[in-house]
Amino acid sequence: MEDFIAERAQVRCVWCEGDSLYQQYHDSEWGLPCRDDKKLFEFLILEGAQAGLSWLTILRKRENYRRAFANFEAEKIAVFTEPDIRRLMQDKGIVRNRLKIQSAVSNARCYLELQNKFGSASNYFWRHMDAEPLVNHWVSEAEIPVSTPLSDQISVDMKGRGFKFFGTTICYAYMQAMGMVNDHIVGCYRRRECQL
Repeated sequence: MEDFIAERAQVRCVWCEGDSLYQQYHDSEWGLPCRDDKKLFEFLILEGAQAGLSWLTILRKRENYRRAFANFEAEKIAVFTEPDIRRLMQDKGIVRNRLKIQSAVSNARCYLELQNKFGSASNYFWRHMDAEPLVNHWVSEAEIPVSTPLSDQISVDMKGRGFKFFGTTICYAYMQAMGMVNDHIVGCYRRRECQL
């Protein structure tokens, strides 16, 4: 009972309230600095799939994406061919949008090139932040932007490297999710945890 009361007393970012999956994601993943290339790739695929949809929709399909997209192993996805794309188009567990599926395959190829050029995708992304998360001081979610000049810059660079479905808004959401930017509101208990 005490644990339940303590959890209820924690202040969280408003966007995760009302859904246990959203809350779990907020409490354990969102905004935590990530330097793991596999997870960085997973979220690149998921953020691209999310374009035009709610993030909660994608979270609910996350396990289906793991199954359908070779557990997010870029090397395996990079060699998907037209029969694989047709198979994925029939998979009701994922977003069945041909352009998004094709972009996941081409993005896997681009991702491998990024890793090769920079030693890791983590090196590529984190160099834009001088290896440290950018910490914002938002009091309310209404203050949080959907993009920034930095997400504009990274998005343009990624597009120049062949990435698709990675516009500035998706890029900024990716940066938030991967903890490159800490956008937990000032009163959120996870804010401090994501700075450690």
